[in-house]
Amino acid sequence: MDKTLLAAVAAFSAAVCFAEEAAPAAPAAATNAPAVKTFTTLPLCQRIEGSAFVRKPGGEWTAAEEGKFYPFGTGYRVAAGSSMVVAFGPGSTATIADGAEFGTREQALGVAQRSIFLVRGTVALNLPANLPEGAFSASAPGFTVKNPAGESSLAYAETGDGDEAVIRCVTGSLGVEGRHFDIATMRAANEVRIRTSKDHLSTILSGTSGDYVVKVSQGCAYKNEVDEEGKVRTAVEERSLEWRLSPCTKIVINRAVPAIGERMSVHTMAFDASGERKSECYFCEGRAEVNSGELVAKAAVDGEEIAKRAAEVTETTAAEETATEAVGDESSSEDSSN
Repeated sequence: MDKTLLAAVAAFSAAVCFAEEAAPAAPAAATNAPAVKTFTTLPLCQRIEGSAFVRKPGGEWTAAEEGKFYPFGTGYRVAAGSSMVVAFGPGSTATIADGAEFGTREQALGVAQRSIFLVRGTVALNLPANLPEGAFSASAPGFTVKNPAGESSLAYAETGDGDEAVIRCVTGSLGVEGRHFDIATMRAANEVRIRTSKDHLSTILSGTSGDYVVKVSQGCAYKNEVDEEGKVRTAVEERSLEWRLSPCTKIVINRAVPAIGERMSVHTMAFDASGERKSECYFCEGRAEVNSGELVAKAAVDGEEIAKRAAEVTETTAAEETATEAVGDESSSEDSSN
């Protein structure tokens, strides 16, 4: 076979191969269509710029290798000025840069959910908008980011007296849940700052961008219910306050370790943008009989009104004392005459 014929055959073969790769596959029958795989079996170190490191479960930190899959339970971190992209599946990535670090949780192969925990720095998540509920989560000691979809930014740092996190939903949605609070849904451009004390007895939620509803625990209360037999039974009902968190507003949750037992005593407060306390509640976890109910802040009263009320109280007290003395004098006179 001469060179001209060989070249023609090679060109024809290359054209066929390109056509097979470029041409869309024929649609499969609806009954035989394969299910879309949300995540790959293991996380993939997709891209590295600069110096990046991994620590496998039970191992030491070693240089990360681009294009390599790593087991669950691996830690990922980068040096200053470096970045790394870890892929969990098609269109599902976590990006860290400038000294940031996070880890994946150990789990069995075949488990559908994926979970990471924050160590330091910012983790930028980019996830499909149609992830199933509960498919992905990110956590720190004081909270869990649940059902993130789209783009989000999770910044976490330890402080001298605890830790601080700034959770921002860039596009799509996400929720944040912690002890005694729950943000069901945050949308694009919503942001919250969470400060947690080292002993986890204090949590402060501060609105920094957008507005969204936070459910704040208000303990529980007894509730009478009628069962199928028509008998009245007493049940315990969890209560919560729905507070709209917006820039400059705050929610403060303080907990106290009980001297006896394990049930925390809790004090929750909500503040408006001017710093005025608008809601307050004391309760003991799981005990309806130890619950103050919501305490609404007293209306502001000017000085003149306070003075007027004080004068009325003073006058009333003086009149009551005079009447008491008169009764006492009459009693003494009667005793003397007798």
